[in-house]
Amino acid sequence: MKTSGAAAAGAAALSPRIAGAFAGGDDEIKVGLVGCGGKGISDIRQVLQVGGNIKLWAMGDAFEGSVKGRYQAVAGDKAKVDCEDRLFHGLDAYRKVIDSGVDVVFLVTSPGFRPVHFDYAVNQGKHVFMQKPCAVDGRGCRMLLETNKKAKEKGLKVGVGFQRRHDARYTETIKRLQDGAIGDIVSLRCYWDGRTPWTRPRREGQTELEYQVQNWYYFNWLCGDHIVEQHIHNLDVCNWLMGDYPGLAQGKGGCEVRNGPDTGETFDHHQVEYVYDTKWDSPKPRMFSSCRHIPGTFTSVSEHAHGSKGYAIIGAGRAYDKDGKEIFRAGGGGNSELSHKTSFIDAIRNNKEFNEGDNGAMSTMTAVFGRMATYSGKLLKGVDALNTKVDVFPYEAGDMKWDAEAPVKPDDKLRYKRPIPGVTKVV
Repeated sequence: MKTSGAAAAGAAALSPRIAGAFAGGDDEIKVGLVGCGGKGISDIRQVLQVGGNIKLWAMGDAFEGSVKGRYQAVAGDKAKVDCEDRLFHGLDAYRKVIDSGVDVVFLVTSPGFRPVHFDYAVNQGKHVFMQKPCAVDGRGCRMLLETNKKAKEKGLKVGVGFQRRHDARYTETIKRLQDGAIGDIVSLRCYWDGRTPWTRPRREGQTELEYQVQNWYYFNWLCGDHIVEQHIHNLDVCNWLMGDYPGLAQGKGGCEVRNGPDTGETFDHHQVEYVYDTKWDSPKPRMFSSCRHIPGTFTSVSEHAHGSKGYAIIGAGRAYDKDGKEIFRAGGGGNSELSHKTSFIDAIRNNKEFNEGDNGAMSTMTAVFGRMATYSGKLLKGVDALNTKVDVFPYEAGDMKWDAEAPVKPDDKLRYKRPIPGVTKVV
């Protein structure tokens, strides 16, 4: 996590076009994609819509079939896509993409790899857009913060996929609430209660590591659990409103119904109480967080704020006084993800300040913190969670090979051990 001044200077010299080199959109911006799943391709299609001289220069994925198949999905736009000779696969494909001559790299693999990929990209002097979440454990979040210091020193632009922060309805609502539209914020509620996502069954001939990387959503070293992978959006909105990150958390969770052969080691529900302070009996606001993957139950993906003078449904852009009378209704509309990419590319072209890395690390840590609380059943301090010595991702493994040992192993019935509240150690 430490980089000498000489090493940092050497890394900066690797990219002579870090800042102010694309002014006016005349110079070509070469983009690399690491992680060719559906989200990666969606991000690339959006950035190619931004306009100006942008080209998809390289693509990489853990699986050869994924990178070749996804290349075919975008190859038709010859004016914007020139990467047929730069399609890389394997667990080290990120290095090949970053070293291929790109100016900007999109990091969209399963999130466990993100801190390592981000650090390599910044050391090579590349602008980075990384999808949320940005890590799966405390060590990963600490790495992100350290790497982002280097990114700032080099003038690199760093985007993180919290598109709600670029949504006009959200931005207007948050500003109004911060300006006191419903008085002092007393408490917050947020939800990602929905359906179980995809599962990917084992294929004949796969190693255990290949199976887990393919079915990454259900393994904590790759995904972080769904409180981290999905619910992070709602948690980030609450942090945004508060202008702060929680200092205490306690929670409950488990796995009631998701017990199929391909649902790994994660929980199917989490409920967390966060405190925006370091004292349990603090009068400061609390955030009540819920996420669930159980069919036939109440569903909601939303954020709510309760104030001394009223109440707001943040995503809907609506606020009400204590009597239920509407105070305001925010405008909005448009594609917030495209707006996000547009702002990111504009900052690169015109050397504007753009760095979302610290918040990416800390809102990721908020979600990881919540998972640690539900897995352990303990009242935890945020500082202890961030500085935990319990790693989830195998950082010491370096660039894995497909014949490497998987970090977690199933029993003889191909079932995985799940955390046990009251027993599982997280710090």
